[in-house]
Amino acid sequence: MNQLKYTICCLFLLLACSSTEEKKYVPQNPNQSAIPVAETTLKKSFLALGDSYTIGQSIPEKERWSVLLNDLLASKYQITPHDIIAQTGWTTQELMQGISSKNLSQQYDMVSLLIGVNNQYRGQSLEKYRTEFKELLSISTKYAKSDAQKVMVLSIPDWGVSPAGSNADRTKISREIDAFNEVAQEECKKVGIAFIDITSITRQNTDGSMFASDGLHFSGKMHQLWAMKAQSTAETILKK
Repeated sequence: MNQLKYTICCLFLLLACSSTEEKKYVPQNPNQSAIPVAETTLKKSFLALGDSYTIGQSIPEKERWSVLLNDLLASKYQITPHDIIAQTGWTTQELMQGISSKNLSQQYDMVSLLIGVNNQYRGQSLEKYRTEFKELLSISTKYAKSDAQKVMVLSIPDWGVSPAGSNADRTKISREIDAFNEVAQEECKKVGIAFIDITSITRQNTDGSMFASDGLHFSGKMHQLWAMKAQSTAETILKK
């Protein structure tokens, strides 16, 4: 009798354990909808430095290349804040003064620099431009968390292709802008800063829709092309 009770008891324990294990590993209903995971956008900060081409002279704010670039990056990054220090007519020296007057204390995840057309327009020397451009690269890096790889430079557009440029020596303008861009590219290469060629875009797209109403500056349509050209570099920077 004792042996029978012992056997029944063991059998009961075995069934109880089996039942517990089965409940523990019961798979979920394969037809059950998965809970959607919200896509997160990373908050990043961006500082754009330059002249009329950065401020977007004669076009709405929403059509500036830097604003359009933010739109292109919106699926992955939320650019906030997006600060601009730029003014029509500024040379490298005036941009440095403009930055200094702001007394910036913030650090940025990305800094862009587009400057030099007014140096060329005013007939300033390449030596002066090189000295001041190098200083602007240093300033840009300082505000990019002291990381040169968080800085990108856009080349100087060729204003000679504009309707206003038809009254000037377009060949001379192009030659001088190429010389200034060569200096900028050389200095960027020395410190490991990305250099983006948008000059060729301005020369390849010269129909009337590419120019603002003033006949000198570029339209939002051109700015869109610049933003698209800068997008991959910006994404690389913001991944860091």
